[in-house]
Amino acid sequence: MHSSKLTARMEPFDSFWEGPADINKGYGKFAAFYRNNYLSHMPVQKTARILVVSCGPGYFVDLLRQDGYIQVTGIDSDAKKIQHALSRDLPCKVARAFEYLQETDELFDVIFCEQELNHLTKLEILEFLTLCKSRLEPGGRLVAHGLNGANPITGAEALAQNFDHYNTFTEYTLRQALEYCGFSKIHIFPLNLYVFYKNPLNYVLIGAAGLLTLCFRALFIMYGKSNKIFTKKIAACAINGQ
Repeated sequence: MHSSKLTARMEPFDSFWEGPADINKGYGKFAAFYRNNYLSHMPVQKTARILVVSCGPGYFVDLLRQDGYIQVTGIDSDAKKIQHALSRDLPCKVARAFEYLQETDELFDVIFCEQELNHLTKLEILEFLTLCKSRLEPGGRLVAHGLNGANPITGAEALAQNFDHYNTFTEYTLRQALEYCGFSKIHIFPLNLYVFYKNPLNYVLIGAAGLLTLCFRALFIMYGKSNKIFTKKIAACAINGQ
């Protein structure tokens, strides 16, 4: 599929948009978020080939390089964002996700995607996940992000906050999509927003979020639901193969 034929045509769907106005400050801010939430899901081997889709200015690429990974590639359709990455000597390039995955001959150990699934229709999600699977080594992993529709406070707003958001997920629907596309050993995990541990307010927010989670869990049980993850955002780590 050519990305011009996608339903989300208002802007390139794979452009990283959720960042601070001061892009340079984002390298520190997002490093804390990525380190806390995603770094443990990366391979132990520092020679692993990692593709970061929607890399934006290269926030996650920068963290991976700092952590010693030497075969990282970032792609994004926004040339201005890529210029920031290149100014920091990060291995990023201008490319759209569908075309890149269709045309590259390289196989990756990890494909990391953060913005795609929220901006695609259900059929486009399945096509995108299938493309990712085709570019992973056997045993390679996909790490993908989704907005959590199960959160009673932010679930509906997450769908409405961007005009080109087409869906949210729960821990069940994200697993379903990945299973349908042939992924295995799927691990769904919450994404922690409160990662600035030098700020005392961070611990207050962690405690408040924990209490809300207990309340939400009790209310969901009342209605016969078994959801356990209520963070604003969720993610999945899934394996290509058995």
